[in-house]
Amino acid sequence: MNKILVTFATESGSTREVAEEIGKTLRHNGTLVEVHPIRETRNLSAYDAVVVGGPMIMGWHREALQFIQAHQRVLSQKPVAYFVTALSLTRTAETSLDGIPIFQDPALAKPPKNPDRLSYKENYATVKNYLAPPLHKAPQVKPMSVGFFAGKLDYGKLNLLARLFVRFVVGGQPGDYRNWDGIRGWATELRQMLAG
Repeated sequence: MNKILVTFATESGSTREVAEEIGKTLRHNGTLVEVHPIRETRNLSAYDAVVVGGPMIMGWHREALQFIQAHQRVLSQKPVAYFVTALSLTRTAETSLDGIPIFQDPALAKPPKNPDRLSYKENYATVKNYLAPPLHKAPQVKPMSVGFFAGKLDYGKLNLLARLFVRFVVGGQPGDYRNWDGIRGWATELRQMLAG
């Protein structure tokens, strides 16, 4: 890989910091990595691989979904990975979904109370449910890996609808839950996959 793009959507700025850490980790042996917000990303032809990320607020961030849908033809011809920041993830035994390797941040993924019968909230927060929209919106794109990471919650930076959703549906508590070792670990594995 000569040039990798890490592009991201963010609601309050914390996903930018995750994207920047992924970018730092991917820089290795002369690999050029650029980190840009989705709204500033135009031409993908200059990149050999693309990493797309965004927070999970009422679904994966709308900008991330629109980006992969709008660019799916180009993305389908390159190695692509997704990352998701969230406050809730139901731990399952899945290490892949439809052949896509899944990384579940141990700081984020929590076991269900009853694995045989997930509650509405637990079912909503599964890898399968979270990944359904991006896989449906951009069916031509098959990510080589998807990383799910704990995020950061600052209610003051959310609009009213997102704040209500996060508080009452997700039950999110304000705080910084990001697991930098987990983020770097996933990015290191991704770097090795891209090199191979």
